[in-house]
Amino acid sequence: MPSEYDLVILGQGAAAFAAAIKADELGVKTALVGKNRTRGALIGGTCVNVGCVPSKRLLTVGTSHQDSLEGPFKAVRYGKSRLDFEKAIAEKDALVRKFRKQKYADVLQGLGNVDHVPGEGVFASNDEVKVGGRTIGGRKFLIATGARASVPQVKGIEAVHYLTNEEALSLRKLPRSIIVVGGRALGLEFAQMYAHFGAEVTVLQRSERILPEHEPEISAALKQSLEGEGIRIQTGVRLDEVAQRGGTKLVKAAVGGTRKEFQAEQLLMATGRAPNTDRLNASKAGVVLNDQGFVRVNGQMQTSAPNVWAAGDVIGEPMLETIAAKEGAVAVKNAFTNEKKRIDFNEVPRAVFTSPEVASVGLTDVQANGHGIKCACNILPLELVPKASIIGDARGLVKLVAERTTKRIVGVHVMAPHAADLIEEGVLAVKFKLTIDDIIDTVHIFPTLSEGIKLAAQSFYRDVGRLSCCTE
Repeated sequence: MPSEYDLVILGQGAAAFAAAIKADELGVKTALVGKNRTRGALIGGTCVNVGCVPSKRLLTVGTSHQDSLEGPFKAVRYGKSRLDFEKAIAEKDALVRKFRKQKYADVLQGLGNVDHVPGEGVFASNDEVKVGGRTIGGRKFLIATGARASVPQVKGIEAVHYLTNEEALSLRKLPRSIIVVGGRALGLEFAQMYAHFGAEVTVLQRSERILPEHEPEISAALKQSLEGEGIRIQTGVRLDEVAQRGGTKLVKAAVGGTRKEFQAEQLLMATGRAPNTDRLNASKAGVVLNDQGFVRVNGQMQTSAPNVWAAGDVIGEPMLETIAAKEGAVAVKNAFTNEKKRIDFNEVPRAVFTSPEVASVGLTDVQANGHGIKCACNILPLELVPKASIIGDARGLVKLVAERTTKRIVGVHVMAPHAADLIEEGVLAVKFKLTIDDIIDTVHIFPTLSEGIKLAAQSFYRDVGRLSCCTE
């Protein structure tokens, strides 16, 4: 006799846990069926195991090491730091174990309406899943099985011992050199991480610029900053072939019509994500996938099957931990209440945790014009923000995109130290349709980097380079 639940959640990452917590609050009898396809990911999924938590820890270690070697202040004697790579990995592993226990395993123990079923769930019909030899019945289902690293079928790739982000977080020996294929957030974060550790790094990016979805001014500024640290960046790259000779990885590519060969000790493929749906038997439940295998959902996170919802990376971009959690909670609310909630993805912030960081929310200049918005855009160099000079790091800029006549802010884009923290003012501006004047009328603390957003707003009316500090 199959076990019967009101809700069966397939997955055990951010979307699944947020859904389980919401279901528990609503008193819904739930089964959380969990097993990860991502190597190294246990309970908690990608983010805590092989994503956000470990990568940002190692990025911080690398930046701290780099900052101790050289810095902006003549009064400080730099150059004494030594990096113990093995210890950095061990400390990262300990942090992951702590978060996995405190934020997931312990949380799960406190959910009285949720049963954890370890194993990979596979649909047997539209109201049953099989987990090993067990059959679990449910009235409603949530697919939250996530995604894993995707590697393109380049000639020779099957014979090369390459890395994805999963393995790159757990190397036991620091490579002398590394090629990173991919110039978006993931690739650039790992590139700078390993450069700060002391490796020689080359980034190969297919498009004509890194971070192609971001504002071109930010792409250019970050490229200049990374290259200033010694990272070699090639854009407009078409991979032709990869190979391995002993301990050396070879990449043959066309760059601007010229054939080039790159060599390094390690090869990291930061080339996107593939959904964990290939073993789900989604069609047995009447769930339709798109051409890439991601689950199709409507605005309320419901799939083509009326009793099945989906959330998180398995539905595609944006693949962010926080939006995955929101999607999971919204899906459960819509499944068991009459709220019919929807998510405005235009209000979702995104960040690149390089140093300096990049963060943005809302529309870019090009996107705004594509939506028929007659926009006005202003760019404030970070050097005009007093706090940037005080801390000795003026790399970056603030770009505001506003509707020309109403001055309503539709996009905020920042490259600066701690940009991922600064962007929340922009999130509120976009979410609540604030104007340039609303930002100007808001008192900011001096001296702070967040003052840069106010200065960027003031620049629509005045030459802020000719203002005294804190001029209203």
